[in-house]
Amino acid sequence: MSQFLYRSREMYCENVPISEIVNKVGSPVYIYSKKMILEAYKEFDSAFSGIDHLVCYSMKANSNMNICKLLVNEGSGIDCNSGGEFYKALKAGADPSKIIFTGVGKTEEEIKYVIRYDILMFKAESRSEMRTINAIAGEMGKKAPIGIRINPDVNPKTHPYISTGLAENKFGIDSSMAFEAFDLARSLPNLRVVGLDTHIGSQITSLEPFVETAAKMSKLALELKREGHNIEHFDIGGGVGIKYNDEEPITPAELAAAIIPKLKTTGCKIILEPGRFIAGSAGILVTKVLYTKKHKNKNFLIVDAGMNDLIRPSLYDAYHKIKCVSLKKEETITADIVGPVCESGDFFARNREICKCKQGDLLAIMSAGAYGFVMSSNYNSRLRVPEVFVDRDKFYIARERETYEDLIAKEKIIEELTLEL
Repeated sequence: MSQFLYRSREMYCENVPISEIVNKVGSPVYIYSKKMILEAYKEFDSAFSGIDHLVCYSMKANSNMNICKLLVNEGSGIDCNSGGEFYKALKAGADPSKIIFTGVGKTEEEIKYVIRYDILMFKAESRSEMRTINAIAGEMGKKAPIGIRINPDVNPKTHPYISTGLAENKFGIDSSMAFEAFDLARSLPNLRVVGLDTHIGSQITSLEPFVETAAKMSKLALELKREGHNIEHFDIGGGVGIKYNDEEPITPAELAAAIIPKLKTTGCKIILEPGRFIAGSAGILVTKVLYTKKHKNKNFLIVDAGMNDLIRPSLYDAYHKIKCVSLKKEETITADIVGPVCESGDFFARNREICKCKQGDLLAIMSAGAYGFVMSSNYNSRLRVPEVFVDRDKFYIARERETYEDLIAKEKIIEELTLEL
């Protein structure tokens, strides 16, 4: 259940008025509900209680350490996609034995860093990567646990930029080469193959791609086992979508009912990697109307958040509902809601019906908890915004707003470059 609700026509997060948070920390600001994060995790975890499993939160969706800490305390594992995410996961208290290290382009430095810890497994995405992990493990006197990611060539029917399971995508090893890949891994002395992995994409709202993937990959797992390969874990990935507009997403219970019968045939521990499902609906981006403007019949609401704060609408033409924090007015207008960045692509909504706003009014961009702050940048030398967590009737600043000093903290003027020749 959403914790972003109206009381006396004012939006609250749990039991805290949004306006109270903005009065304290300013705008723009990301605001997250602790209750929604935990409820989403528990819904996913309990849906698969009928099979031996581990939920590994995919922290690329939102890598704030407080989310990781909340989930780790509930028993969650973590899916990391970079050395930085791994570092943050450890700082949040994650158990390395419940961490998966993924990514199609792991660097040697990242592998050397992560291999020092007894992680659950590296998710290997190519034969050359397996050889690299093997060589590094040998140099360090380690035997690296790996799962091999196989691309099942399943159409997830989602945005092409977040599709990962088609043959044309860069991820994983083609299913026709699966046995060759597993044979190679078995021949490398410093690798210990423990799993079969797949992931077909993100924001998937229908069952069919998951069912097709589970059927194909369960069959492959059994065939690999018959060939003597050690398959302890079967990682089905993540990708369950959320409601942004008029979608009708599947529920974890529906997903579990549809795929558990196939998964059970493998005799493996099942690993799941939800990210968006846990964090997406639990966060909003609050922004303030700076100016209103009209060009002929076109209305613009110019707000203080920009594409550098939330890039999904510009990058994917993604839809986010946008609500007025205060519902004091009945009149509506149709307007483009745009930011201050020097790009025509700097928009959050086009031709959107919304309450008639004036300068200083607050808007809430909904379902912004996943792929929001983590994809933000300092484009136009704009300061990245704070992140706030709400727990019942209290709120906490989890990340301070950046300062101008932060912008240049790692930058320096080289005097020799400025000397006249």
